[in-house]
Amino acid sequence: MIRIATYPFFTALGVVIGGAIIGSLPGLILDGRPLRAAYDLARGLKLWAMVVAIGGTFPTIRALESSILGGELLVLGKQLLLIAGAFLGANTGYWLITTLAGGAQ
Repeated sequence: MIRIATYPFFTALGVVIGGAIIGSLPGLILDGRPLRAAYDLARGLKLWAMVVAIGGTFPTIRALESSILGGELLVLGKQLLLIAGAFLGANTGYWLITTLAGGAQ
C-alpha cells in the first residue's frame, strides 16, 4: 500500500521543486530576486502539483463516488492514499523551497 502513495508523493515534490527552480530563473536575470520568485512560485504550484500527481480531478472524484456509493472500501482507501501522498509531496516541496529561500517572505 505504501507503493500506491510513493509515486504521487514524488511527482508532486518534483513539480513544486522543479517548477520553482526553473521558474525563478527569470527572477535571476531580470530583477536579481530569484529566491523570492522561487518562494512565490512554490506557494502557487502546491495545488497544481497535487492535481498533476493524482492524474487529474475527475477520475479521482469518480472513483471516490463509486467506492462510497458502491461500498468498495479498498478503492476508497487507495484513492485516499493517492491524495494523501500528493498532499504530502506538494507540502514537502513547498517546505524545501521555503527553507532554501530563507523562510516565508
